[in-house]
Amino acid sequence: MAEVIETEKVQKNKEIKKAEKKEITKASEVTPAKPLIHYVKVVGVVSPVMGEYLIKSLRNAALAEAELVVIEIDTPGGLDLSMRDIVKAILASEVPVVLYVAPSGARAASAGVFISYASHIAAMAPGTNIGSASPVMMGGGEIDETMKKKITNDAVAYIKGIANKRGRNATWAESAVRDSVNITAEEALELKVIDVLADSRKELFLAINGMKVETITGTKTLNLKDAEVKEIEMGLRFSILDAIANPNVAYILMMLGMMGLYFELSNPGVIFPGVVGAICLVLAFYSLQTLSVNYAGLILIGLGIVFFIAELQIMSFGLLALAGVVSLTLGSLMLFDSPAPFMRVSLLVVLPVVLLFSATFMGAMYFVLNDRKRPALGGATSLVGVLGKTASLVGGQGEQGKVFIEGEYWNAYSETPIDKDESIRVLRVEGLLVKVEKI
Repeated sequence: MAEVIETEKVQKNKEIKKAEKKEITKASEVTPAKPLIHYVKVVGVVSPVMGEYLIKSLRNAALAEAELVVIEIDTPGGLDLSMRDIVKAILASEVPVVLYVAPSGARAASAGVFISYASHIAAMAPGTNIGSASPVMMGGGEIDETMKKKITNDAVAYIKGIANKRGRNATWAESAVRDSVNITAEEALELKVIDVLADSRKELFLAINGMKVETITGTKTLNLKDAEVKEIEMGLRFSILDAIANPNVAYILMMLGMMGLYFELSNPGVIFPGVVGAICLVLAFYSLQTLSVNYAGLILIGLGIVFFIAELQIMSFGLLALAGVVSLTLGSLMLFDSPAPFMRVSLLVVLPVVLLFSATFMGAMYFVLNDRKRPALGGATSLVGVLGKTASLVGGQGEQGKVFIEGEYWNAYSETPIDKDESIRVLRVEGLLVKVEKI
């Protein structure tokens, strides 16, 4: 009887444990995972590299089923085509996007205004500014008034359409494009250009928690309680591409590439300058395709290098070298033709590079000319002036004899007879015959 009772107790304990396990499993299934926020930081010019990086970040956020994507931005603006790619990606994003102009001192100028308007929620930190949205097109250069008007009207219509879709101030957006108006974060909040003024990331999340936003999949209410923030790093590939997309870096790479190839062609077989030069040129050409290049500037730079090379072959008393310096300087200043300063090469970069480039070529020219003035170190002409001894009688009036010069026996003649074992000097070399004189 006691054994039966004990067996029933064991069976009951097993059933209780099973029931507890089921409850734990159910509880874990019911408890939702923490909301995930993808936090992306971008600084600098809106370029094809930034465009590709942000588009990829939005795609990855959708695949990870993130609750929110925050883009912290500080930009002076950039290219119209890249900006439109980013805007289209944000408007088509399934995941709500917050554009946060931060930290204090940052700005969202030019293309940054369009991206801010396209975002589901626009936020700024105190001490930041937004505006100056006049369009900057690929290619830069001077355009006539009619074309300028068309481009401006197109940009105005574009940003007003985005403003109406997001319920933001379309009137101010138009003035930002037409008149390059710029305002502070506080003014932007008052004018309904942005939705939130937040001093920190934590303050931003508290302010937007519970907000309703419209995405392409419908209305979503942001649930950011106990959210997990995942920092999205740019990665090595995008970091390198972003660095070389800078006009100053592209210019330096191009000049280094040309210098490397020049030294390789001047001294075949050295290899190292050629390899480095080729790599620099490939990287420079990648950068040039993403920037507004003026081909007249590119031709002037090439012409400058031709002048330097020609100076080594033609005695112009420095005129060709001077023309090379002038051509190189003008070409460098004209290389990137854009109304936006951040899309041009800085004068502080151009001058040192041109001086270094010119000094390198001048130095090479100096050594080449010095080598030409030095007497030959090999061949028949190198024997002129060399001392030796007669190995036999060298008769006068062209009668030949043997002389010993620098370990070699030569047929020789002299205008006056010279006895054997006399010291002589070589006056001239005529094929395998030398003319000598007695010392």
